[in-house]
Amino acid sequence: MRAYKGIRSLVKEIEATKRQGKTIGFVPTMGCLHDGHLSLIRKARRDADCVVVSIFVNPAQFGPNEDLKKYPRDIKRDLGLLRASGVDIVFAPGIKSLYPDKFSTYVDVGDLTSGLCGASRPGHFRGVATIVVKLFNIIKPGIAYFGQKDAQQAILIKKMVHDLNMDVKIKIMPIIREKDGLAMSSRNKYLSSQERKKALSLNRSLESAKDLYKKGERDSYKIIKKMQGMIPQNNGTKIDYIDVVDIEDLKSVKRISGKTLVALAVKVGKTRLIDNTILGG
Repeated sequence: MRAYKGIRSLVKEIEATKRQGKTIGFVPTMGCLHDGHLSLIRKARRDADCVVVSIFVNPAQFGPNEDLKKYPRDIKRDLGLLRASGVDIVFAPGIKSLYPDKFSTYVDVGDLTSGLCGASRPGHFRGVATIVVKLFNIIKPGIAYFGQKDAQQAILIKKMVHDLNMDVKIKIMPIIREKDGLAMSSRNKYLSSQERKKALSLNRSLESAKDLYKKGERDSYKIIKKMQGMIPQNNGTKIDYIDVVDIEDLKSVKRISGKTLVALAVKVGKTRLIDNTILGG
């Protein structure tokens, strides 16, 4: 496994790899790796000749009152996990490498960024889209892998790749959960034992949505009300949003017909958690 901080040396190896006719599978991460990330890497290992993983806590996707400085980082542990997973190349640049002085060019994916997490995190998805474009331009992967847990992110990246005629295939992989049902996230480390118990209500509420759908319920309002009732809204737990949206344009739907995303964000203590499920289709 080769690790790079600089762009030029990485690009030279990428170019040599592509000249050999090898396919590149790419997994972008912000580090503090868990089995959700490793599941993407395992899939890339099966699909591609060369697996590249980036580790970069992207400042452009954090708001002024968010957890950029406190975001969990453990590069030594991450490198050990990546080596054990058979990763070929790791790209772990500094901030100045990707955002040099006077940097001023950003990517906006329009209406897909306005709802769900975009409503409460203005500018977040502009930062996500920008860093993904930069990484794609540097690494030039044939396939890139993202997790379904960040559903809005995955959908807008697929849209961005399509709109900009980018030569990369996007694969969205299933949510990986802890044994108790909590969706794996680097931010789970923030949760106290009591907060973690409260956080389990997110998945339980999604399971209730799936159960209602299986029983024939198609009214989004009734599904949302049921979910709201399953999440304790006291002692530091607060719902940011629960919504039922079209899987392609992310617009809210009143009645479910076809493939639909049920998504939620809940603040448990000081930790904002997201989760989702897909109904229909």
